[in-house]
Amino acid sequence: MKITDTIKYVGVNDHKIDLFEGQYVVEKGMAYNSYVIIDEKVAVFDTVDARFTHEWLDNIQSVLDGRKPDYLIVQHMEPDHSANIMNFMKLYDKAEIVASAKAFPMMKNFFGDDFEHRRIEVGEGSILWLGKHILHFVTAPMVHWPEVLMTYDEADRVLFSADAFGKFGANDIEDEWDCEARRYYFGIVGKYGAQVQAVLKKAAALDIRTICPLHGPVLTDTIPHVLKQYGLWSSYTPETDGVFIAYTSVYGNTKKAALLLADKLKEKGCPKVAITDLAREDMAEAVEDAFRYSKLVLATTTYNADVFPFMRTFIEHLTERGYRNRTVGLIENGSWAPLAAKTMTKMLEGQPNIKFTQTAVRIKSAMNDENKQQIEALANELCLDYLAQHSETANKQDLTALFNIGYGLYVVTSNDGRKDNGLIVNTVSQVTNTPNRIAVTINKQNYSHHVIKQTGKMNVNCLSVEAPFSVFECFGFRSGRNVDKFEGIEPLYSDNGLAFLPRYINSFMSLQVEQYIDLDTHGMFICSVTEARVISKSETMTYTYYQNNVKPKPKTEGKKGWVCKVCGYVYEGDELPEDFVCPLCKHGAADFEPIK
Repeated sequence: MKITDTIKYVGVNDHKIDLFEGQYVVEKGMAYNSYVIIDEKVAVFDTVDARFTHEWLDNIQSVLDGRKPDYLIVQHMEPDHSANIMNFMKLYDKAEIVASAKAFPMMKNFFGDDFEHRRIEVGEGSILWLGKHILHFVTAPMVHWPEVLMTYDEADRVLFSADAFGKFGANDIEDEWDCEARRYYFGIVGKYGAQVQAVLKKAAALDIRTICPLHGPVLTDTIPHVLKQYGLWSSYTPETDGVFIAYTSVYGNTKKAALLLADKLKEKGCPKVAITDLAREDMAEAVEDAFRYSKLVLATTTYNADVFPFMRTFIEHLTERGYRNRTVGLIENGSWAPLAAKTMTKMLEGQPNIKFTQTAVRIKSAMNDENKQQIEALANELCLDYLAQHSETANKQDLTALFNIGYGLYVVTSNDGRKDNGLIVNTVSQVTNTPNRIAVTINKQNYSHHVIKQTGKMNVNCLSVEAPFSVFECFGFRSGRNVDKFEGIEPLYSDNGLAFLPRYINSFMSLQVEQYIDLDTHGMFICSVTEARVISKSETMTYTYYQNNVKPKPKTEGKKGWVCKVCGYVYEGDELPEDFVCPLCKHGAADFEPIK
């Protein structure tokens, strides 16, 4: 297969394998990819599984048409990619091995030889010239072994990505990338989210037109989507808004409860409900779905004063891979001493940002009317945000939304007649309750101030503690006059026609401007409440929480000057002008503090 005029595919497809890495079911086989660049020098990228030695060597000889390789570039030492290193080096006795420093001791372990006199050691930033093709090496430690390299070909703008961006399945079978790539990622790479994030930052600086992974198809047109998915997966961000129910059941009673909950969730507008029997269905797919969905319900029986074995194994898979940022509900069953919920809670309570539902379901042998009411309540709690997001089911006069106002951080949305707009503010307060009046103060330099003064309406979105820094980057550090702040976001709309955020808020209020007060640099809008919805029970993002937990720590080492307490912008100089305005977040000198 031709990748470009000078880059050829020489990998193989394996249709006899049943379990990849001895544990992952691969009904559609597996691909072991290898590539050749033909230039003034010839480089081969990685070998293949030991069972395909001759097929792989035949492929290389076929594309080289009599030429001999100069280099074997070893990006990853796992045996499905490195098994034929010795065979290659014996056949091509003039070739040199190019690999990272940590790869050569592994070669010694596998083959008894570290090729001391035939090797080129490379690391971050190393370059290898083949002629027209200039190879730049990128270290990718723990994605998912410590010796891993990726290689960027400057000429054809190809990233040889080692195991990253791969998937289960042979390449001669057409298959959707997402599903098997997701199962592959969370099964094999999922523990190393921070390391993947670091590699993605490196990749963002490259002009990549083609990705050549060691498993799965060569990627071209889908690269933006693939990078987006890896960004979600490696940051442990839910990919799909919905509920995944994982259950085990001995005599069928726990299964009945899980199925009843699924029906209730669908009735209440949950956008996606998935359910699996952990004892009968693929465990790797269950792990994949747990990371895919925003909410998880675990339903199981007490077993030997503990938890049913398949459920214990499932939770161990999740915690081993750093499960976090999810809402979890529990259903337990036990005939005389139910302990499953206590055990599951203890197993998960150390995971970052796991929020348990207030409602728990406790069944003793078989469901009764009380259990059915508990399941109804659990469904209501899990669907609170869905019910509030849709006009036909929302309580549009839920004035408890006002209780979420504090010295917090908010996204104020508006529309200039052409596009939706939004900005971050921290000056929202309730000024009266008979009638309800809300004051919102906005800097006059902000485009939103101009829009709201013209239209007389806005939505105030109360950010919850789940909001990541990317929300503040999107709505806080750019002007809506110049950019579309909702690009890539599918907003929802309230009755006044304005957008509200689909995620990361616990409530919003639609406001109608009744009075405007000029405060010199700022304008205060006194507003009545036309609509108020509570989306979730999450805590409001306070200014203090943002400072301590969300905002990246500014890089002030070795610098002298002032740092913005809001966004971290650093002003270097002995004195900060009194009229200085932060170029990022537009806050004034009062929100700066000296670098210590």
